[in-house]
Order: sequence, then structure tokens, then C-alpha cells
Amino acid sequence: MRSVYFEHSGPGRRPFDGGLLWPAPPGRAARKPQEKMLSDFDHDRCAVLIGQADGLLITAGAGMGVDSGLPDFRGREGFWRAYPALGRARIDFMDIATPQAFRDQPALAWGFYGHRLALYRRVTPHEGFRLLREIAAALEHGAFVFTSNVDGHFQKAGFAADRVHECHGSIHHLQCLDCCTDEYWSADAFIPQVDERRCLLTGELPRCPHCGGLARPNVLMFGDWEWLSGRSNRQAAALRRWLNTVRRPVVIEIGAGTAVPTVRRFGERLGVPLIRINVAEPAVARAQDIGVAAGARDTLRGIHAALRAQGLLPGASP
Repeated sequence: MRSVYFEHSGPGRRPFDGGLLWPAPPGRAARKPQEKMLSDFDHDRCAVLIGQADGLLITAGAGMGVDSGLPDFRGREGFWRAYPALGRARIDFMDIATPQAFRDQPALAWGFYGHRLALYRRVTPHEGFRLLREIAAALEHGAFVFTSNVDGHFQKAGFAADRVHECHGSIHHLQCLDCCTDEYWSADAFIPQVDERRCLLTGELPRCPHCGGLARPNVLMFGDWEWLSGRSNRQAAALRRWLNTVRRPVVIEIGAGTAVPTVRRFGERLGVPLIRINVAEPAVARAQDIGVAAGARDTLRGIHAALRAQGLLPGASP
């Protein structure tokens, strides 16, 4: 398996700038693929692809968490339904998810991120996570996760921490807003108290233990040149090593959209069999790949049952 270059983690590359969007910006070329969505999808075809593999690369976007009850911020109106206080102020996701928001309105920015942190701690990952672990356990090299989600739910669902690459960081870690140090630290000691009606942090703001300045989540934001990517870079190196050991990987992509295409582009560029699970954007560019216009949990139940029926997993169908 060839080595993979992680373009988002290199110097000078900042979030939501990775890859060529369609249409391409002026002066840059991009080819729009001939997309083909397979309307005659069945779980057996997915099971066959997985059965031929020796490793499962799980690539996941925000849609993976929807069946757990997490918002996916689909569009401005969807974001404002999840955070009506920001909607009343006409503040969208790209405005609040910036380092500048922490400088200009720290209580509001931490109201938003503090609410998300508490939500991710409270919510239990849905059944699909367990089904993926059982599928991976049947393959020689198991699974590795590449996700843009910052919620930590793959680890919470039992995936080994050294088999997860969080390409946009983790909300469960903090860093200094002013980058007084290259260190990051666990957010476990921070218990956010949030007025949800106003989306404001009412408790103490988290502080950097080195300089006493404001702390921020160790996640990649919009217009963010200050994200400390050391943790994510080490995860990326581990993923590269894993990919170099797998001979027949298959990608199962779940809930990854085109607005921020990091996850979709990563899986596509490997050039290996791809199963795309996406309610709104399931199209695939190659005939051998499979696009599924459905949610994560129900689709994974079907694939899991098909693998059992084909004798590729132990036990009776769930």
C-alpha cells in the first residue's frame, strides 16, 4: 500500500482549504467526476467488498453522529435551529468557530463550545459504532478511523485511541489561545456552565496553566493559523504506518459532506474500494464503488447482517 500524504497537516495549510472544490478557484484546475449513484444498492454488495478486504478504513464526518442525537449543522438554518441564540444574533457557524471569536466574545464562543463539550460527554454513541468494531475484528488488520469529528465518540465507543486520526483535533483537549506554549492538555477538569438560552458561558473561563491567558479548544477552526496540530500529526503518522501494512483496504465513509470535503477527498484519493453512506450526498464516481442514500445506523445494521449471512461474521443476524 502506497504512502499517503496528509495535505491538511502541512505548514501553511489551514482548515476547510484542503483539496480542490468544484468549481475550482480562479487559476486552479479541477475535474468534475462523472458521478453515479447506485439506486439498486443492497447490503450484500457492501458485504462482498468488505469480505475481500484485510483492513477497514472508516472515514467519518458529522453525519456519523446524527443517529446518536448530535446535530450536524447542515446549512445555516440547521445550525441556527441547534443554536437559536446565535440565530437571533445572525451569527453563523463560520463566525463563531474562529479564534477571533474567542478574543472578541469569549463568553459567547465558550458558550457554543462549552455546550458542545458537555453534549459530547453526555451522549452515548449509537449502535453503529459497535457494529463497525465487530466488522473490523473479522479483518486481519482491523480498522483505522479518519474523522473530522471532534467529539471523541469513536474512542468513547471502544475504538483504540492509537487507531483514530482526528484531522480537525479534539474538543476534549485545550490549548493556549495566544500559543504561549506548544503544549495542549486534557479538558477533563473543565466543567462548562452554559446558559443555553443565551449561548453564554456563565462559569469561569478556562485558562492556560502556563501564562494564565484564555484557553481554547484544541480544534481546527475557520481562519485558524494558531491550531496546535502536534497531536493530530502523530495520529496521521500512525495512520500512514497502518496503511502501509494493509494490502487490500476498503473504505467505508459515513456522513461526510462536500461543503468541507476533507474526509471525502481523503478516502477517494486512496483509489481503493469505497462504500459511501450519506443521506443527502451518496454519489460515487466509480462503478465499482457503492453509494448508499441512508443513515449510518440502519445501513451498518444491514451490512452487519449481510456479513453474518455470508458467514463472514460469527453468530446469527441481529
